[in-house]
Amino acid sequence: MKKFFLTLIVLLFTITNASAQKKETCIIKTSLGDITVELYPKKAPITVANFLKYVDAHLYDSTTFFRSVTLNNQAKDSVKIEVIQGGEVDSTKVFAAIPLERTSKTGVLHKNGAISMARDIPDSATCSFFICINDQPSLDFGGKRNKDGQGFAAFGKVTKGMDVVKKIQQLHPEQEQYFKPEILILSITRK
Repeated sequence: MKKFFLTLIVLLFTITNASAQKKETCIIKTSLGDITVELYPKKAPITVANFLKYVDAHLYDSTTFFRSVTLNNQAKDSVKIEVIQGGEVDSTKVFAAIPLERTSKTGVLHKNGAISMARDIPDSATCSFFICINDQPSLDFGGKRNKDGQGFAAFGKVTKGMDVVKKIQQLHPEQEQYFKPEILILSITRK
């Protein structure tokens, strides 16, 4: 009987621990291949919920990756980064901007493959997101890429398809950041 209860306790602990660590996974289908991203709703709940609201409404379907920031196309920026940016939704369908979940609070840093929300001023992120190529600490809280020092809201990471991310990045014109033509995002769906 003791063995039964011990097994039951271990099973309940395992189930509870697994649900506490629950992560969301999405597939970004592009014209160049698929990118799988793991999202962290426990660490960045506002940002993940915002992203999934666009996913569930299919608003990212038929959008694009429209920008590639490389070390060679940032002549005016003293702090260089490497990202691809996409997910710009029709302005009539954009949801309200969300509060900035700073990396100093979430612990989700802009490491290689991090997915993060684009923004202008703090608390202005809506739909556009970017994926980091290589570690980008200047995008974290206290980083120097944005003059306000508040950083951006990273909320997950690429777990499969970094080869596709790099392929998209390499398609940029040498001096320009914006693609012509843009790279089609066929859909983003939950896995």
